[in-house]
Amino acid sequence: MKVVSFEDVEATGHEICFVHSGCGVEADVIILDINSIFDYEEKKHDLCKDNFTSISIIDDHDDYDAFKNFGITAWIKREDISELPNLLNDVKTRMGL
Repeated sequence: MKVVSFEDVEATGHEICFVHSGCGVEADVIILDINSIFDYEEKKHDLCKDNFTSISIIDDHDDYDAFKNFGITAWIKREDISELPNLLNDVKTRMGL
């Protein structure tokens, strides 16, 4: 499973490529936050496979309200970021990867 992130995050057991490091992959999963939503919208067609999952890191309810209009697949609260490996495992299973 190829994971690309607009935010420099780590998830034990998963290799995550930071988009600003020059990822040249077709991502199965893309991770973004409120600060990268427009960058994501601009680059998602070049970075992602046709069938991909997007995970948004949210800081507060206003972030959720902003993201709901962008077709985000899953959300994780920043304070729960330690659970990102579990979320990625769930995504991997559901996508059959």
